[in-house]
Amino acid sequence: MNKLERFLVFCSGAYLPLVKRCPGSIHQFIGIGGTVLFTAVFAGLSVGYALFTIFESIYTILAVGIVWMLMIFNLDRYIVSTLKKREKFLSELKQALPRLILAVLIALVIAKPLELKIFEKEINRELDRQRLATISESKDEIKAGYPELLKLEEEIQGLKAEINGKEAFRNEKQVEYDNERFGVKTGETTGRAGIGINAEKKEAQLDLAQKDLEYTQSLNREKIQDRVQKINLLNEKMTAELDYQMVSVAANNGLAARIQALDALTNANTAVYWANLLIMALFIMIEMAPILVKLLAKRGPYDHLLDLYEAGIVLSADELWYKKKSESELRKEVFDEIQPERRVARRNFDLGLFHKK
Repeated sequence: MNKLERFLVFCSGAYLPLVKRCPGSIHQFIGIGGTVLFTAVFAGLSVGYALFTIFESIYTILAVGIVWMLMIFNLDRYIVSTLKKREKFLSELKQALPRLILAVLIALVIAKPLELKIFEKEINRELDRQRLATISESKDEIKAGYPELLKLEEEIQGLKAEINGKEAFRNEKQVEYDNERFGVKTGETTGRAGIGINAEKKEAQLDLAQKDLEYTQSLNREKIQDRVQKINLLNEKMTAELDYQMVSVAANNGLAARIQALDALTNANTAVYWANLLIMALFIMIEMAPILVKLLAKRGPYDHLLDLYEAGIVLSADELWYKKKSESELRKEVFDEIQPERRVARRNFDLGLFHKK
C-alpha cells in the first residue's frame, strides 16, 4: 500500500498490520476511511461558512474550522472503529443503533450551514423582503408614537379645503356675473345682456368673494406654513429614530436570521422544501455510510484476525496475572513459615539485653 492508502486505512479506524494480512479487505477499509475523511472536510467547510456569517477574522475562522474538522474526524473514526462484526445481525444492529443516532445528529449539524450556502441567493432575497417589511412596520410604529402629526395633517387639509371652498364660491360668482353680462338665462340671472343693475350686483358679489378668497388664502397659507414646519420637525425626529433602528435591522444578517429565512422559504416554496430535505438526507447518508457498510458487510478475515489478536492479548494478560498471583502466594507461604523463627530469635535477643542490664 502507498502512503495515501495507509492514511485512508488509518481514517477507517482499522489496525494496519492486520489489514495488510487481508488483501481482499483493503479496498473496503480505504472506502470507509475516505468517507470518514470527506465527512470531516465537509464539517470543516460547514462550520467555516457558519463562522463567516459571525466573525470577520479569517484566522479565527480557519482555527475554529480546523479544530471542528479534527473533532468530527476523530468522532467518526471512533464510531466506525468501535463497531465490530458479530455472528448475529440483531446484536450488531443493537450495537450500531446508538452510533447511527449520533451519526444522524452530526449530519444535521454539518448540513445546516452548507444548506445556507447553497440557498444563499434565495436567502438574501428573503432577508431583503423581511428587512423592507420591518422598515415599513417600524415607520408605522414610530408614526403611531406621534399622534400630533396626524392632527397637523388634518388641520392642513381643513385649511386647504377652506381655501378651495372660497375659490369655488368665487368661481360661482364669476360664472353668474358673466352670464348676467352676456344675457345667459339661468335661475340666478335675468337673461338681459349688458351692464345693468343686476350685473353690477353680480360684480359687487364677485368682488366680495374675491377679497374673501384672497384674505382666506393669506391667512390659511400662514397657518399651513406653520404646521408644515412643525411636521418637518416631527419628521426629522422620526427619521432619527428610524435611522437608529435601521442599524440593528441592517445588522440582522447573522446565522440565526439566515436559518429563520431558510425556514420561511421552505414553508412558502415547495421546491425549496424538497431540495432542502434531499440535501439533508444526502448528508445523513454520507455520515451513516461507513457504519452501514460495516453493518451490512459479511464477517471477513480481518474480523477473525482482530478477534484472535484481542483474544491473545486478553489471554496473555490472564496468564501474566496468574503468574504474578502464584508468585505472590508462594512468597506469602515462605513468609508464614519463617515468621515463627523470627519471633523466637527476637525474643531471645530481647532477653539477652535484659540480662546484660
